[in-house]
Amino acid sequence: MTKLTQTTEINRQIVLASRPFGAPTNENFEFVQTEKPTPKAGEILLRTIYLSLDPYMRGRMSDAKSYAEPVGINEVMVGGSVCRVEESNHADYQKGDWVVSFGGWQDYSISDGVDLLKLDNNLANPSYALGVLGMPGLTAYMGLLDIGQPKAGETVVVAAATGAVGSLVGQIAKIKGCKVVGIAGGAEKCQYALDTLGFDACLDHYSDNLAEQLASACNDGIDVYYENVGGKVFDAVLPLLNTSARIPLCGLISQYNSTELPQGPDRMFALMGNLLVKRIKMQGFIVFDDYGHRYNEFSEAMMQWIVDGKIKYKEHLVEGLESAVPSFIGLLKGENFGKLVVRVGPDSLS
Repeated sequence: MTKLTQTTEINRQIVLASRPFGAPTNENFEFVQTEKPTPKAGEILLRTIYLSLDPYMRGRMSDAKSYAEPVGINEVMVGGSVCRVEESNHADYQKGDWVVSFGGWQDYSISDGVDLLKLDNNLANPSYALGVLGMPGLTAYMGLLDIGQPKAGETVVVAAATGAVGSLVGQIAKIKGCKVVGIAGGAEKCQYALDTLGFDACLDHYSDNLAEQLASACNDGIDVYYENVGGKVFDAVLPLLNTSARIPLCGLISQYNSTELPQGPDRMFALMGNLLVKRIKMQGFIVFDDYGHRYNEFSEAMMQWIVDGKIKYKEHLVEGLESAVPSFIGLLKGENFGKLVVRVGPDSLS
C-alpha cells in the first residue's frame, strides 16, 4: 500500500470491506478517504497520533454473537488511539490536549467527551497509554492479581510471554515473589524474557517437545496459568496444574482464525475432569467491563513500578496508517515483538 501522509483536510480511513473466513487478508480491508469531520456544539475533533493494534480486533471482524457489537461492513475498524485535540467545542478540553479515545483506524474522529481519558500533556511517551498504562496493562494487572491471586513461592506460567499482556503478567508475578515460566515464539523472544524481563525460564512454543520442557521447568507443578493463547500450549499446561490452581482467561489467540474444531480427541472431558478433581478456578473476563472502575488503582501501582525500574516495557512501533493492515495480519501470526502501535501522524500541533 502506498504511503499516504496525514493532511489537514482529508480523513484517511481503513474500513472493513468483508468478513474474513479464517485468517484476515488484505482483501478484507479497504482504504478510503473522506472529508475531515467538523465538530458541533459540545463536540471535540481528535487527530489520531498513535493507534493500538490488538488481537481482540479479529473477533470484532466477525458477526458471531460476542460481548461487543461487530464492526459493520464499510465501517471504520475499531481500535484504541492516543489523539491530540485538534478543535474543541467542549469546556473540558482544549486544543492540544492529549487524550485516549476509541476512534479507530482513521486520522480524525469526533467525540462528545464521554469516551475520553485525558492524559498529562507532559507525558514523555503518550503511546504508553495504549500499552503498559492502558488496556494491556490493566488486563495483565487485574487478571493476574484479582483472578490469579499469586502467592510468593508459587509457579506462574504465562504464554505469549513477550507480548503486551504476557510480558507484564510475568513481571508482576516476579514482583509478588513467584517463580515465572514464560512461553514465547522463538529463541530471541525467549532470551529477552530471561535477560530483560527477569523470568526464571522461557520455552519456545515451536519446540517439538514443549510438553516435556514445561514439565521439567515446572517441577512443582503450576499454580497460576495466565491464558491468552490456548491450543497446544494449554494442552501442555493442563496435566501440570496443581490442586486449587487458578486460570485467568483473557484471550485465545491461537483459535481466532480457526474455521473448524482442532483434530484429535475431544479435550472437553479432560478439562472438566481436571477442573473438578483439582478444584481449579478458570475465569474469563472482559477488562473494561469488569475492571474499568479500578483503573486508577492499577495506574498508580504500575506508574510506581515503572519509576522504580521494576517493570520493563517494549513497544513495537510501525509508521503510517497504511502499515495497520499488514501489521495486524502479522500480529495474529505472532510476528510482533512487544506492544504493537502504529504512529499515524506527527505529534506536533497544526
